[in-house]
Amino acid sequence: MSSDYSSSSPTTSLHHLAAAAAAAAASTESTGHAVKRSKRRGKFSDLVFTRNFSTFDRQNALAASSPFHGFFTLFWLGISLFVIKIGAENWRQNGNPLGRNEIFRIMFHRDLVVLLIADGIMCLSTGVSWVLQRHFVRRGVVDWDEEGWVWQNIWQCLFVAGVVGFPLLRDWPWTHTVFFVMHGMVMLMKMHSYAFYNGYLASVWKKRQLLLGTLKELEHVEVVTKHDPNRSWTEPFPLLPRDLSTEHLSRVPSAQAYKERRRMSTAAQQGADGQEGENDVDKIVAAIDSHEPLNEEQVHVFERALKWEVDAMTDELRGKATDDKRVYPNNLTLANHYEFIVLPTLVYELEYPRSESINWYYAAEKMVACFGVIFVMIMISQAFIYPVVMETVRMKEMGMPLSERFQYFPWMLADLIFPFMMEYLLSWYLIWETILNFVAEMTKFADRNFYGAWWNSVSWDQFARDWNRPVHNFLLRHVYHSSISAMKVNKHTATLITFFLSACVHELVMWCIFKKLRGYLLFLQMFQLPLVSLSRTKWMRNRKTLGNVFFWLGIFTGPSILCSLYLIL
Repeated sequence: MSSDYSSSSPTTSLHHLAAAAAAAAASTESTGHAVKRSKRRGKFSDLVFTRNFSTFDRQNALAASSPFHGFFTLFWLGISLFVIKIGAENWRQNGNPLGRNEIFRIMFHRDLVVLLIADGIMCLSTGVSWVLQRHFVRRGVVDWDEEGWVWQNIWQCLFVAGVVGFPLLRDWPWTHTVFFVMHGMVMLMKMHSYAFYNGYLASVWKKRQLLLGTLKELEHVEVVTKHDPNRSWTEPFPLLPRDLSTEHLSRVPSAQAYKERRRMSTAAQQGADGQEGENDVDKIVAAIDSHEPLNEEQVHVFERALKWEVDAMTDELRGKATDDKRVYPNNLTLANHYEFIVLPTLVYELEYPRSESINWYYAAEKMVACFGVIFVMIMISQAFIYPVVMETVRMKEMGMPLSERFQYFPWMLADLIFPFMMEYLLSWYLIWETILNFVAEMTKFADRNFYGAWWNSVSWDQFARDWNRPVHNFLLRHVYHSSISAMKVNKHTATLITFFLSACVHELVMWCIFKKLRGYLLFLQMFQLPLVSLSRTKWMRNRKTLGNVFFWLGIFTGPSILCSLYLIL
């Protein structure tokens, strides 16, 4: 087949752009300055892990030198004296420092070994996601973008059903249920992050292999020139896309220009009918696959464009890894998967910052602190919360009507507000300061930024970011950003989806504990959204103290109101 060009042809610009490419490349080389190509932003490059200490960690130099360090000491001294007072009162009334000891008996009287075995099996079962990635997606048996993610979500649904159903089947007490269900939610988030990160990398790896094959094919393409006496240049190449612009491929782009081009290219992939369109690289591949002859400038520009894209994909497959053993697909090992399972993070990365050694004294300190805080929480619950709960149970067993029980609601709220505030603070310190730091030390995980200064929050969205950084990072990457990219929603809708999903999971946990589906927690969490909007109004924007007062009023009253509603109604 002969291919012809004329000076009036619409595709003549392709030759001019290719000529400009050669001129620009020559000009760049003649300056003698090395220009580094901007690295494209990957889909999962939103988080950066660095070496950090948690705020209250004694290894944190800022915490040790804080002017409020004395208040930290005062808090724990006060807690110690308070527990001693509770123990003395228990000894005076019951002859036992632990009082009647009902909570301890609930925790240890049955199924403790079954709980530990079930939890171990639950953690091991997360390996199903590794099997799917390693033996099906990686080998091309399953295409991640087609049916792979569907199979992953089916497995996650079965996993949740098992995590929720097994405590109900065994009729576990609330202590067992809380531990098992909460740990199950952690494993669910880890599985999801591992699967969807590696699934995305599998798609990148597959396309990279395709482009490498196309580059090989480009080496054997028929190259023609205008001096070829056997060819006419009066018609355009029929299969080369007329709207293919290659000017931006002829020079090294700036970071801003490269980012904007990638954004526009991604947006262009969605056609008017909602179907996937073609970007520049897809059009270049189609032009090469058409086996139509190309001139030298086109071959040069196409080769440069494909190599840039291959290099960018190679960067994504490497991620933040410094060791080739962790670069995709070398990372798909059973050891790598279960290493991630035990790390104190919920978002998967190919590599994290690690410490050089384990400080065993520090680890022992955190372990002792963990059991100490648990003991304090049990003492407070036994003395101030358990009697109130038993009173509501007694009222229901006596057949007291709801109207009469509801008259008891204000007094129950008053009895629970301070104990629940104490338990709220201690449970946060237990998980995010003692347990996570212990696990981080044992696994040499160096980024210990598990929480921010949430106590200074002036709005509920700030609290959501700082209270629980691991979960916030998971929701940011796999719910908020994924909603924007996959569902094509705006930021406000993505925020609504994120809050709603988080509220549903919390309500599920409350259902497992109380065996009631009431929606109280769901309502209270979703009510935070209008409060966030209120905090951004002109009236509240610059009144940080007032915002912090409203925040602490919510923290003080929220848990006790929630528990009272579940107990009374």
